[in-house]
Amino acid sequence: MAPFDPAAPAVAGANAPILLDLTIDNITPNTIRINSQSANARLTYLMSRLVTHLHDFARETRLSTDEWMAAITFLIGCGQISNDVRNEFILLSDVFGLSLLVDNINHPKPPKGTEGSVLGPFHTHDAPVLPNGSTMTSDPAGEPMLALCTVTDTHGAPIEGVRIDIWETDSSGHYDVQHADREEPSERCVMVSDAEGRFWFQGLKPVSYPIPHDGPVGKLLQQLSRHCWRPAHVHFMFGKDGWDRLITALYLRGDPYETSDAVFGVKQSLVIDLDKVDKETAEKYGVKEGIWLLRHDFVLTTQEDTEKLRDRLATEALEKLGLRMKLIDHLPIPDLD
Repeated sequence: MAPFDPAAPAVAGANAPILLDLTIDNITPNTIRINSQSANARLTYLMSRLVTHLHDFARETRLSTDEWMAAITFLIGCGQISNDVRNEFILLSDVFGLSLLVDNINHPKPPKGTEGSVLGPFHTHDAPVLPNGSTMTSDPAGEPMLALCTVTDTHGAPIEGVRIDIWETDSSGHYDVQHADREEPSERCVMVSDAEGRFWFQGLKPVSYPIPHDGPVGKLLQQLSRHCWRPAHVHFMFGKDGWDRLITALYLRGDPYETSDAVFGVKQSLVIDLDKVDKETAEKYGVKEGIWLLRHDFVLTTQEDTEKLRDRLATEALEKLGLRMKLIDHLPIPDLD
C-alpha cells in the first residue's frame, strides 16, 4: 500500500460538501453529511448518531474548553495505563454501565436462560485447560471451595463439549495478573462439560475486592463520590458452536456490595448461597468435608433462538422510538427504500 500523500488530490472526497461558515447550529448536519460518503451503511449510521449525541451533549451542557480538554486528557490517561493485562477502557465502560447494556442488547435471554454479566478487565487467554475435578488455585490462604455445575439447554437436556472459562481473584482480592511476580496463571482455568453436561472444580470462596482505582477511572469514581468495590463473585464464560456465547458470574448473597456493585454486574438470578460439603460429597469428589460448596445449573440458548429474540426486541424498541429502520446482519440501519 502506498504511503499517504497529503499533497495528493482528495479523489475519495471530491464530491464532499463545502464546509464553510460553520456555526453552533449547522456544524452537526454538515459533519454528518461529510461522514456519510462511505459505502458501509452501518458505519454511516453509527457515525451519524455518535456525532448527533456528542454535539447535542456539548450544546446542552455548554461544554467549556477546560472541560473538553480535561475529557481528552482523561482518555489519554486511560490509554497510557492500559497494557496487555489491564484495559482501563473496559473498566471505564463497566463503571458507566455501558458494558452491561451492550451485553443485554446483544445477548438477550429467554426466561429459562442464564443471564449474562460483565466480562471485566481481567479475563486472559492463557488459562490452562484442566480436567474435571482439578484445582485452579495456588493460594494456600484462601478458603477452599468445591464447585459442582451443569450446562443444559432450555429444555433441560445436557450439553456436552462446552468450553468454560472460569476465573476469580485470590484470597487478597487480586487477580493473578495484578501481581508483578506472576509466573503462570492461577485462580483461572478452562474446562469442558462432559456427556452429562457436568463440570466441577476446586477453587476459593470468592471475596469482595476493589476494582483498580489507581488510574483515571478510580479518580473519576472518587470525584463522583462512588465506591470502587465489587461483591464477591466467580466469572464464567461458555462457548460452543451453535450456542450463544454466555459471559456471566455468580455472586454471593449477603455481600456488603451486593446491591451497589461498582460495575453494575449483579442480577438477582445470579445471586447464590454457598453450602458446605457433606461427608458423602467429600468422598465422591475427593475433597475435605466441611469446605465450601457451590452448586449451579447454567442454561444456554442456541445462536438461532438468541438472534431471533434480539431481532424482535430491536424491532420493537426502534418502533417505539418512531424510527424507520431495517435489520442487516441483526443490526439496524435506516430504511431508505
